[in-house]
Amino acid sequence: MPSPDQQQKVELPREVWVLAVIAFVVALGFGIVAPAIPLFARDYGVGTTAIGVAVSAFALFRFVSAFGGGALVERFGERLVLSTGLLIVAVTTGLAGLAGNYPLFLALRAGGGVGSAMFTIAALSLLLRVAPPDARGRAAATYQGGFIMGGIAGPAIGGFLTALSPRLPFGVYAGTLVVAAAVTVVLLKDARTRGPAPEDEPTADPDPSAPSPLRAALRSRAYLAALVVNVGLGWMLFGVRNSLVPLYVVEDLGRGAAWAGAGLLAGSAAQALGLLRAGKLADTWGRRPSMLLGASIATGALVLLVLPPTTVVFLLSMALYGLAASLLASAPASVVGDVAPEKSGKVVAVFQMSSDLGAIVGPLVAGALTDAISFQAAFAVTAGVTAVGLLATLAMPRKITPVA
Repeated sequence: MPSPDQQQKVELPREVWVLAVIAFVVALGFGIVAPAIPLFARDYGVGTTAIGVAVSAFALFRFVSAFGGGALVERFGERLVLSTGLLIVAVTTGLAGLAGNYPLFLALRAGGGVGSAMFTIAALSLLLRVAPPDARGRAAATYQGGFIMGGIAGPAIGGFLTALSPRLPFGVYAGTLVVAAAVTVVLLKDARTRGPAPEDEPTADPDPSAPSPLRAALRSRAYLAALVVNVGLGWMLFGVRNSLVPLYVVEDLGRGAAWAGAGLLAGSAAQALGLLRAGKLADTWGRRPSMLLGASIATGALVLLVLPPTTVVFLLSMALYGLAASLLASAPASVVGDVAPEKSGKVVAVFQMSSDLGAIVGPLVAGALTDAISFQAAFAVTAGVTAVGLLATLAMPRKITPVA
């Protein structure tokens, strides 16, 4: 890794900032529509389970279609897949707000998950490819910062719009996605996107005996460590934190919902502040040390929740985990960029799928443990999942070698 002085001279490409803006717009819209989904689904006269299915359908179809999204990136290039995915989510979201029955609403939510997989994988693939190796950490942190800022602002706006009409947030979200697609088409039109080579440009015949890029990546201990860490991040950050923490605050701490919001805000604020330095640490200090620090802090933060419940410990845990998440949102993604070959759509797709897998399985396992044993048991298992990522990071090499 270069020295800090050398690293500071590396400028981030324009595409990184454009992708950060797109991330902000997408996260803003998602946060706007999130509070409306349960209330809107309830208007169809369905029960709580059906409401949960409507929420999960988006994530499930995002997961199952991710690998196909990676193949599309390798075939058609990032910009086309990115803009198409955004438009798919825009259309399905707008129509979902107009759906006259629950099955149609559910199908449209599932279709939105497919589009989400397309634009997420295309955006990360483009980001990791255009960012210089010595600035991939900063690029990933900048991109994640857009998501966090949008995620903080979105729910507040969404709550206000939902109070006016449960259908209104869907239209607003669709509009933000159309804006994001337009930004993609206009500002990324000169990006060096991947796709089929021009007919007049000779290309070398692939070696049939050589392993596929994904198979080669799966032999890399660095890539495997990034996958395991990403499972833990999705398990807690996108799963357990959203599904279990609010119940824990109300039922175990005996506090109101406002305290749950305060805890989530503390985590998001700490993550946003941490990203200001996390990217530079990943580029100057190294991927492995940054991942070790992040996984250690994350594991410790979750262990705090296993202790007897107190409000101060809860807030401290959320803030510490947010700080850890800033490191774990930038360093593992940088590892993928270091490991991945030029055509890395499927490699990026599997990395994204690992986070989605954690986000899907985490709430189910944690919820079952809470019902059968206690909140503390659920948090202990979540800490164990994060600790596995710590062990995988310890096993990764200090020098990351790109796969052939």
